[in-house]
Amino acid sequence: MISRSFLVLAAGVMLAACQPAVPDSGRGVGFDDSDRAQRQARDAALAAESASTVPAPASVTEAPLSAPAEGSAEATAAETSRVLAATRPGASNGLGNDAATNSGVAPVNASPSNPAPAVINSAGISNENNFDAVSGQRSIGDDAARIAANRAQYQIVQPEALPDRADAGPNIVAYALQSNHERGTQVYRRIGLNKAAKYARSCGEYSHPDRAQIAFLEAGGPEKDRQGMDPDGDGFACDWDPTPFRRAAQAG
Repeated sequence: MISRSFLVLAAGVMLAACQPAVPDSGRGVGFDDSDRAQRQARDAALAAESASTVPAPASVTEAPLSAPAEGSAEATAAETSRVLAATRPGASNGLGNDAATNSGVAPVNASPSNPAPAVINSAGISNENNFDAVSGQRSIGDDAARIAANRAQYQIVQPEALPDRADAGPNIVAYALQSNHERGTQVYRRIGLNKAAKYARSCGEYSHPDRAQIAFLEAGGPEKDRQGMDPDGDGFACDWDPTPFRRAAQAG
């Protein structure tokens, strides 16, 4: 019994000896004095490098600036700006005059007190309706003489009879006015078979009813209708309508 207790106690002592030491909680896990020193040295080096690369802000002074050296970029830029400012219209230095000489146009200063520009009459525009302009060129008597000369050149053309239209073919206007019956009213006798087929074939050859009516009259219409252009016998071929001509004559 005593030996068993001794063995348990010996085993406990051996386990305690094998346990690692617990680090100081004030340092934090994974950190020691050497790591902290290295970090502080690195931060100091970075601060020193930043101070050496970033220039210090320039101080403001009341001393006048010195002129840029001749031939430098600053001198070239200043000369270019001066020349551009001097060549603008209205420049008061010698360069403005040189620019006016080279361009041929004198610079003008914009001002409300400038006189209005003179109006130049374009070539080809007459001043006949401008009394002030004409009064200095001729008198009222000169105008009367010019009017009389123009009247002497007038020529009155007398109306003449219209030329004979004997060779112009049938006059569908005269034909429309000499008749007074309406379309579809049978006036002339029509006989034959296949009237609808002959009508469609014959009228299909003409692009306008007026042309069909002229051809119908030339072929002996309205009394004769060999081509079947007037199957209802009203004297009007291929849907030709005399109404517009009759209305025009009544309106006149």
